[in-house]
Amino acid sequence: MQVLVVDDDAVSVEILAGHLQHFGYDVTVATNGRDGFELIRTGRFRIVISDWQMPGMNGLELCREVRKRSAYGYVYFIMLTSSTGVDNLVAGFRAGADDFLTKPFQPQELWMRIRTGERILSLESRDLVIFAMAKLTESRDNETGAHLERMREYSRILAEELSTWPSYHEQVDGDYVQLLYLTSPLHDIGKVAIPDAILLKPGKLTAEEFEVMKQHTVYGSNTLGSVASARPEAAFLTMARDIALTHHERYDGNGYPHGLAGHDIPLCGRIVALADVYDALTSKRVYKPAYRHSTARSIILDGIATQFDPDVVEAFKRREEQFIAVREACSDEGSKDSPAVVPLSLAGTPYVPDSAFIY
Repeated sequence: MQVLVVDDDAVSVEILAGHLQHFGYDVTVATNGRDGFELIRTGRFRIVISDWQMPGMNGLELCREVRKRSAYGYVYFIMLTSSTGVDNLVAGFRAGADDFLTKPFQPQELWMRIRTGERILSLESRDLVIFAMAKLTESRDNETGAHLERMREYSRILAEELSTWPSYHEQVDGDYVQLLYLTSPLHDIGKVAIPDAILLKPGKLTAEEFEVMKQHTVYGSNTLGSVASARPEAAFLTMARDIALTHHERYDGNGYPHGLAGHDIPLCGRIVALADVYDALTSKRVYKPAYRHSTARSIILDGIATQFDPDVVEAFKRREEQFIAVREACSDEGSKDSPAVVPLSLAGTPYVPDSAFIY
């Protein structure tokens, strides 16, 4: 991530830049406020550390100018000062400063204040990107109803259950659960690149069409990966990218796009895979009715260690009453249980709904 340092004191700049580079940041230096402002206008810098006292345009004036730029992304502004007086703090906050760094400072203090800025910027980027991308996907398919709302709830329920297991204690905590809830709606973002004739086809896809449809996982992963490169502070995009790429992988290695197996599939992908299939089975589509929970449950249990991670299936079994409650609370209008029974085997092999009911 790039950090802009604005300071006319060569010694202070050398110290700041040295520490920041040690912590892995790319540093650009401006020796006065006006030059600093021109660099900020390029949009390359989301974190700025500015000295308070500078000739021409001081730190307060620079901060005020930055805050006038409402059309661009938020800039986290840290004021560097040698004074700790209350009046100075109030003046700085009124100008729009986010934080203060008092000279002399400790390297770890500098690092923690930068990390705080990264977390705040990540929240801004996360909410905007998730909302925009999820809505973009939704706009391409007018038959998914409340699919995004339901599957994110299903994903959250599964992750919450796993978080109570000792074997997942280190990996799945409250932050993981929340991140999964926020990013799982982006699982099908790659469908925006699929032609309408295939995406909106009212029936089962041909083998050739299905090969095209399978590419939505790669398109989605590439899209999210590109955004992550442009906004490295948005660490949540790593999980979103992994979900988009792997939510159609199978535990036995027979999924797509890369044929990953077992724990080579990221946990987030294994969780969303089950949540997505359950919602597809229990939702009405132009090519199928909505099936009962009991039918969907049987299909999922038949997929243990083949299509689905056994642990995720066990989590589903322990929390299935919550699945039912979400399905009833967020049902699509006209999407009711069908009395039809879905065949649990086709041609003597376990029934797998990948190509028939979920793309």
